[in-house]
Amino acid sequence: MSDHPSSIAKDSGSGLDADQSPPILTVGEISALLKRTVEETFPRVRVRGEISRCTRAASGHLYLTLKDEDAVLDGVCWRGTRLGMEPEDGMEVIASGRLSTYAPRSRYQMVVESMELAGEGALLKLLQDRKKKLEAEGLFNPETKQDIPFLPDVIGVV
Repeated sequence: MSDHPSSIAKDSGSGLDADQSPPILTVGEISALLKRTVEETFPRVRVRGEISRCTRAASGHLYLTLKDEDAVLDGVCWRGTRLGMEPEDGMEVIASGRLSTYAPRSRYQMVVESMELAGEGALLKLLQDRKKKLEAEGLFNPETKQDIPFLPDVIGVV
């Protein structure tokens, strides 16, 4: 660490010390200032991108990356957040939330609060992919279909 105390408290608002040099900040101070700036500037955002590296941690938090042809943005969805869908790699989505920083690593990220598929085409593709998967399991095979009984023997309540 440094023996020099932070000069940010002495700053008169110009961004410069009395000797006209920038203030000396600790790593923690600059990280905290960046966090405040990012969170105040972007309190609510909607971002369109493709999901990649989607993983659920043992803690229950969901970590993912949103990307397009120009950039990537790390995202986190805290345990208990109801997204209304199960994100998967390759999905194109519109994620809503806020930008924040992870101060210990000086990295910015999106805290995702809700998510929806981006466009009707993406939903149709998702349905077609699921249908192909179920067909491969034989679930649409007419020979394996059973008639629905007029009066069922067992009724399950969820």
